[in-house]
Amino acid sequence: MQMAPQMGYDRAITVFSPDGRLFQVEYAREAVKRGTTAAGIKAKDGVVLLVDKRITSRLIEAESIEKIFQIDEHIGVATSGLVADARALVDRARVESQINMVSYDEPINVEVLAKKLCDHKQTYTQYGGVRPYGTALLIAGVDGKIPRLFETDPSGALLEYKATAIGAGRNAFMEVFEEKYDSDMNIEDAIMLGMEALYQASDRKLDASTLEIGVVTAEDGIFRKYSPDEVKDYVERILEKHKNDAEEQNDEE
Repeated sequence: MQMAPQMGYDRAITVFSPDGRLFQVEYAREAVKRGTTAAGIKAKDGVVLLVDKRITSRLIEAESIEKIFQIDEHIGVATSGLVADARALVDRARVESQINMVSYDEPINVEVLAKKLCDHKQTYTQYGGVRPYGTALLIAGVDGKIPRLFETDPSGALLEYKATAIGAGRNAFMEVFEEKYDSDMNIEDAIMLGMEALYQASDRKLDASTLEIGVVTAEDGIFRKYSPDEVKDYVERILEKHKNDAEEQNDEE
């Protein structure tokens, strides 16, 4: 029986197929596409990370699911894909940050950290007996007073964005970002833009208990995650906004 063309090129070792593809890497990217949606938005005064944790059972304690992590005082990451793989990369990122502080007595540059993680991810695409990481990361931080936002994928590729998303809802988020992103917006505006994209991607259903928001500000260079009450406030604001918009449209009709 003749095997499918890719058979033999995606077993145990990542090697090129005759048409130049790496199937193991493509499968890892599919794992990310099936993951929960995470978004990053760069504002003039900081960077926002937003994640929909997508709770699959009412029996799960939402607080036990973590998709946004603090790496250093000035850096946070949001993840999509295999959570266990993401946690391994988060641990590595934290170690790299501390090594930089011990070696050079200064916080690690956001781009340097992103490249170190991508170098590590890339090595897992070229050795036998290992598989690529099935996770993508959004790395947000500030270098001095300059906000930075990077996206990494399982191949080790690295891109810097003004606004981007990873996971199942990426296309819906990117449509909103392409239309409404403004480089002059502040952090508050960026959070509301993220909530707007989430509102559109989730079929107008939002639950504050399944959302995480992390922010790093350029002024003080501190990353922090918002409390459940703060997240709930933003959910109520976006729902109220669309309620008012619907009422105005009905009045015009």
